[in-house]
Amino acid sequence: MPAKDIYHNTVRTALEKDGWTITNDPLTLEIGDRSLFVDLGAEKILAAEKQGRKIAVEVKSFLSVSPVHDLEEALGQYIVYEDILELSEPERNIYLAVREEVYLDIFSEPLGQLLLRKKRLKLIVFDSSREIIIRWID
Repeated sequence: MPAKDIYHNTVRTALEKDGWTITNDPLTLEIGDRSLFVDLGAEKILAAEKQGRKIAVEVKSFLSVSPVHDLEEALGQYIVYEDILELSEPERNIYLAVREEVYLDIFSEPLGQLLLRKKRLKLIVFDSSREIIIRWID
């Protein structure tokens, strides 16, 4: 099993504060003979008369010297997980969790804006010091 991202526990706490129940830490995805590990699986009951909402969350720190390289790696991982989830758990949506600083940096630039506009990925933006979710971007 891979090492947890340095913000793993921060995102877990932020999700719990937002009313999510963590169901898998990590969420194991299997395809063929391969096992992959998404950082978190979570569920939230929206209302008594509605179905529960399920998500998978991949946490990324973006701490290397190249935010573009970090973005490329994160997007590749996100796409692989999204495709496997589509087969195994189509009711579960995947999100990439990033710090607010990362969102304001790479995702405010034309490259990040292009990915968001084309709906290439869904984001959870979190405040690492307050351990809260700032915004959801679908």
